[in-house]
Amino acid sequence: MKQIKYILSAVLVTLTLSSCVWDLKVTPIDPIANTADKALVDQASYESFLAGVYMGFATSGYYGANGSASISGLDGGASQYIRGLYHHSELTTDECVCGWNDQTIKNFHWMNWTNDDTFIYAFYSRIFMVVGMANEFIREAKASSLEFANKQQMIDEARVLRAIAYYHAIDNFGNVPFADETAIVGALPTQIKRADLYEWLVKELTDLIDNSALPERGATVYGHVNKSVAKFVLAKVYLNAEVFAGVKAYDKCAAVLKDLMDDGYSLHTSSAGKYPAYQELFLADNNKCTDEIIFAIEQDGINTTSYGCTNYLIFASTGGEMDPDEMGISSGWGGLRMTPEFYNKFDDKDARKLFYTDTQQADIDDIGEFSHGYAFRKFRNRTSDGGYGKEKGFVDTDFPMMRYADVLLMAAECEARGAAVDGYKGFNQVRQRAGLAAISAPSLQNILDERARELYQECWRRNDLIRFGQFTSSAYVWQWKGNVKTGAAVEDYRALFPIPDSDRLANTNLSQNEGY
Repeated sequence: MKQIKYILSAVLVTLTLSSCVWDLKVTPIDPIANTADKALVDQASYESFLAGVYMGFATSGYYGANGSASISGLDGGASQYIRGLYHHSELTTDECVCGWNDQTIKNFHWMNWTNDDTFIYAFYSRIFMVVGMANEFIREAKASSLEFANKQQMIDEARVLRAIAYYHAIDNFGNVPFADETAIVGALPTQIKRADLYEWLVKELTDLIDNSALPERGATVYGHVNKSVAKFVLAKVYLNAEVFAGVKAYDKCAAVLKDLMDDGYSLHTSSAGKYPAYQELFLADNNKCTDEIIFAIEQDGINTTSYGCTNYLIFASTGGEMDPDEMGISSGWGGLRMTPEFYNKFDDKDARKLFYTDTQQADIDDIGEFSHGYAFRKFRNRTSDGGYGKEKGFVDTDFPMMRYADVLLMAAECEARGAAVDGYKGFNQVRQRAGLAAISAPSLQNILDERARELYQECWRRNDLIRFGQFTSSAYVWQWKGNVKTGAAVEDYRALFPIPDSDRLANTNLSQNEGY
């Protein structure tokens, strides 16, 4: 993707992105778009098309951060995929608040969002834009008589990207519209039950692991998916099976994790000296950390830019008296901070305690005041040798969507839940890298807290709290949960987000999630 810059394949005019198919008013808005039979004429055009599917996770559009967004009617910056994932996964938890007055952004942390929330609609739209693009790529490639090197591999890459998007759909929205490449173009999609989408994901990912042309780890081009990525997603599906489908699948999750552990990944433990090894995973040259990063969403300060993804994480985490130069950027946006409950999970010796506390107060008396709540300094646009990214206005830092540390922590959780896997050893390897003592038999709460410390800002916190029964309940509260300063329980139905009203009105096949 860093080589293929701003690409909007002319084939996008035929994608299943318009309201007649997905009823999201997700309209391709390239004025020079052409039809598939004229655009997909050689291997290079298919590579461009597939790059566009990857870029669905990385940017807001195909013409740079200041260019036209690929979804009409939505702000390009605020609607970027990873930024939307962050809103849903982190702002709704103890981990993060955003103090801006942008429309309904504060409602995420207050947990009082409504059916017509713009940010929910934006993320929902991004998910199904990726699904639609992947479907059309698979459909066109399968139907084409054109033969070229790696054609089947490219089809299978698109299938994995589609599975990632559907994973976010099942996790955040439950019962969602569903279509694959066999769907009739122009037909309204039907709604799939959450348990049925779980079964589809299991079948699809198992086939990709066992029978696909996906490369193994050693033959992978950085930024592309491989069999290890399919295993990681399948492990996540099994780990959350009780939430998604009402069945326990920890033994199955453990089996997939053991297979993934044989793929040659390891914790990143060697440091260039300027920063701890852990922080190198979140710097401008983290593309070097292929020992641990299984799959990353690429960013480049010149060629792949947006106001979302890690650009959002770094700029929005910088404000007040913080030094933007230390973060490798030109200025801060002053938005993201953490609650005191989250900060208190960290021991002072923890190398992952990458926070700014000077001139900040721990308590959040006013969610709109940046100095209320400690700030993040985990992601930076600085290089491991102390240098800077290519630009200070946009970052080079890739978003590590999948890491080996998460694999080890998932294995520990499976063991704690009774599965046959030697997971505690890996759990303590994660702690050892952070400079912490081992725990011989960690409890489930130990594991949940370790996941918080290891994976913060990586878009797993909401998912974890739900699985551990602490997201909506009074079992665990944090400041401003339920729009109460001291925190309060919220309705259980908020474990899912609503299907946007605009989509339901356009497609009568869709029913609303319970409670909305």
